[in-house]
Amino acid sequence: MTTNVRDIGIGVNPPKAECKDPNCPFHGSLSVRGQVIEGTVASIKMDNTIVVERNYLKYQEKYERYEKRSSRYSVHAPACFDLKVGDSVKIMECRPLSKTVSFVVVEKRE
Repeated sequence: MTTNVRDIGIGVNPPKAECKDPNCPFHGSLSVRGQVIEGTVASIKMDNTIVVERNYLKYQEKYERYEKRSSRYSVHAPACFDLKVGDSVKIMECRPLSKTVSFVVVEKRE
């Protein structure tokens, strides 16, 4: 484990690598708050940003059945997380980093 890892206030495993990203919750000064969401990495084509997809079920009262739905989030990915498409991640809400990015990766699920 690294020595300069901040405690972000939730029970997640910090990354083993270290980075110099100011928008990293562990090695920078970005604070996290609000929602905690689990999903899978759908795209890594942007610079320092990934797309995370979350699948869930929504109940339809009229038909008394569930329908499949999905949401896609643009998420800041610090360099200390080595992410690939298909990885399971935990993301958390933060202040807006750009027009579409208001979440940051806090854990890579094994």
